[in-house]
Amino acid sequence: MIQKQGNWIFYELKPRDVERRFFTCEQLIQRQQRKGFLHRIVTGDEKWIFYDNPKKKKYAKPGQSLPSTSTSTPRPNIHGSKIMLCIWWDQKGFVYYELLKPGDFITGDRYRLQLIRLSRTLREKRPEYEQRQIKLFFFMTTLGLKS
Repeated sequence: MIQKQGNWIFYELKPRDVERRFFTCEQLIQRQQRKGFLHRIVTGDEKWIFYDNPKKKKYAKPGQSLPSTSTSTPRPNIHGSKIMLCIWWDQKGFVYYELLKPGDFITGDRYRLQLIRLSRTLREKRPEYEQRQIKLFFFMTTLGLKS
């Protein structure tokens, strides 16, 4: 389904597009069977994580009642309680993640530093990449960047 003008509608592929996708999938499966390549892919994503640190509520002991002084109040600034998670993973699982401080965003310098740290972590967690001297493919998805 895709969203058009605020409504979710079914996205219908043309027969030519269905054939093209099917052919591509078959080729990738055959390629993986001949010479594996999935182990060479490292993928990254960024996602806003909402969190809430509620205050401790008072509980009444059995047979005791709490004073009814509680009133409902609107939720305070929900945008102030989110942080960005940057995560990288490969076929075996996650490799590296970073939680940015509130108010921090991805910039070119921060992205470069993440790739440097990712490279170090890959050498530690996946030494077989360096031993084989294979090229790695990095993919960065842009899913979930909406805030």
